[in-house]
Amino acid sequence: MKRLTVLLMAVLALASCAKQQQEPLKHPKFAYDATIFELNTRQLTPEGTFAAAEAELPKLREMGVDIIWMMPLQPIGKITRKGSLGSYYSIIDYCAFNPEFGTREDFEHFLQKAHELGFKVILDWVANHTAPDSEWTEYEGWHYRDEDGKLMVQYDWTDIAKLNYENEDMRAEMKKAMHWWMDEIGIDGFRCDVAGEVPTDFWNDAMSELRQTHPDMFTLAEDEDKAYELCESAFDMYYGWTLHHLINGVAQGKNRVQDLWDYFAKADTTVEDYAIRMNFISNHDENSWSGDEYERLGSEGAVRAMTAFTYVIPGMPLIYTGQEYGNHHRLAFFEKDCIDRDDNCWMRSVYKVLNRTRKENPALHSPELGAPMVRLETDNDKVFACVREAYVPEMKKTNTVIAFINMSSEPQDVTVSIGQYMDDYFDLDGNMVTLDEKHERSLAPWQFIILTDLD
Repeated sequence: MKRLTVLLMAVLALASCAKQQQEPLKHPKFAYDATIFELNTRQLTPEGTFAAAEAELPKLREMGVDIIWMMPLQPIGKITRKGSLGSYYSIIDYCAFNPEFGTREDFEHFLQKAHELGFKVILDWVANHTAPDSEWTEYEGWHYRDEDGKLMVQYDWTDIAKLNYENEDMRAEMKKAMHWWMDEIGIDGFRCDVAGEVPTDFWNDAMSELRQTHPDMFTLAEDEDKAYELCESAFDMYYGWTLHHLINGVAQGKNRVQDLWDYFAKADTTVEDYAIRMNFISNHDENSWSGDEYERLGSEGAVRAMTAFTYVIPGMPLIYTGQEYGNHHRLAFFEKDCIDRDDNCWMRSVYKVLNRTRKENPALHSPELGAPMVRLETDNDKVFACVREAYVPEMKKTNTVIAFINMSSEPQDVTVSIGQYMDDYFDLDGNMVTLDEKHERSLAPWQFIILTDLD
């Protein structure tokens, strides 16, 4: 029987939601229950082309992906190029297409197919630097130079030249190039590389201008340290880098479940509450430089558990190229190195179930339409237990999702204090589970259980 306290909460929440519905959404509507997929065109298929990637779209749609983030598509510089093919992030011409992947017509065909299937497509935008042989280096003051007049690089990125945002002409041309991709090509937004290295006022100006004609554009900042200011108005989503490293640490026994809760408590005070955190166990940087998820997390069980974790906590989950095929190796960054392709990989079905669960349960949606996460107390510090509960006006009821995750490689017995959330729930297989005030359970190594009150 539903709890009296929840009924009271529902009444209060209904009033709150009525007020919320009068306010404009902070993000495009499609983003709230979405999952994002990072597409590495070079490595996704043996061909490494737009046409070959297009053939993958129906599989991604069936899996439940909504947003496709394309790594940079422009031609790559040749001066000081790394490897034989170079880095995606050494761009020689912002408004052109890398012939390695195909032609403009090939990409427009890919984009049309993606839109027909219901995807939104965003482009990885490199605003911090160009290739050293970009035409932009010929314009005075557009790049930083040392005292000898030589182009300046950052870190060990010897294949790039850093742009100077004190130059208004360069800023105007950068915005013009972004307009071209949205106005002429028809993409749906941007993932912005090293966004924190570019002045926030540029992002505020550029995104505000673009949203005048593209109000539903979606933006992702590769940054966490400056997420508060970047997500104030320019960006919808930011990188959960700290959480990602904690996930690795917990799987490796270097961090504890308590560290995760400490992170959430701090993050809730340092980032706008409506900003969407991108949750991930892999991406192109982590895979190439730190190892694939099996290498970092240690086992298939850990990969499965931590993937589920990224779905039940607030934010938006990311899938990187190859995870859906069970890729088990670091992909070379500057060379052709196709993913391992297992068409029957078990991860595909895991993603399908998790994506469906995310969409069907409003409590799991991204801020501000989703629910906050509440800790459920346990007597076992190896078990992560949480609840997310939201009143759903269109359903005229609350939606409650409860998760238990054994974050260790050993079996764990646990008692979870369910308290006011005791009720009948359904697991991901559709089986009914009754939760009493003190719920006792044995969890296999890395086992996760997600329960919802929606059948």
